[in-house]
Amino acid sequence: MKDSEIPRALSLIRKAVLAWKAPAVTLIARSRDPYKVLISCILSLRTQDRTTGPASERLFALADTPAKMIELSPSSIADAIYPVGFYRVKAKTVLGISRILLEEYGGRVPDEIDELLKLPGVGRKTANLVVSIGYGKPGICVDTHVHRITNRWGYVSTRTPKETEEALRAKLPTKYWIEFNDLLVTFGQNQCKPVSPICSTCPVYRYCDRVGVVVSR
Repeated sequence: MKDSEIPRALSLIRKAVLAWKAPAVTLIARSRDPYKVLISCILSLRTQDRTTGPASERLFALADTPAKMIELSPSSIADAIYPVGFYRVKAKTVLGISRILLEEYGGRVPDEIDELLKLPGVGRKTANLVVSIGYGKPGICVDTHVHRITNRWGYVSTRTPKETEEALRAKLPTKYWIEFNDLLVTFGQNQCKPVSPICSTCPVYRYCDRVGVVVSR
């Protein structure tokens, strides 16, 4: 995919994703609450969307601020978020993050990537997601879908998500940064799947180099 084709490709994907359910973290982000975005991101790691969404809702029904969260016990949080992956570990992480936010940030979630990376359990993917969809600031969240699809397109040629983030920061127009993850996650879950992507009905087939695609539908 050429640089000049990105605007048209994203326009087509933007229309296509309207037919599919948005990712769980995206739905939570519509509350414009960075704390909820941060915590739901932690819960989503190694967990499918159909589990992340309900687990986040159960937890936020009990506590939706750092101050309320630290009043809960690890077991109460674990019970609320079960069956997300590593739910007991994540319960302790959620409590740890909440305490740090209260003690070091006045209860406010940082809006800078470098500060977010200081929090336990927060990697670049989560930090970028909080900055972009939590605060509406430019950030490029690269998860497995973004990494796979942009390489499949031939838009970047990278080996790791971190390399993909660096490559996208260098060439993707800033105006697309915030929406990029949302679009490609939904697109990747429903169309450009990891194994046997559905190329026969893909709206951006004409622009895709299909790098590494061996079997498709």
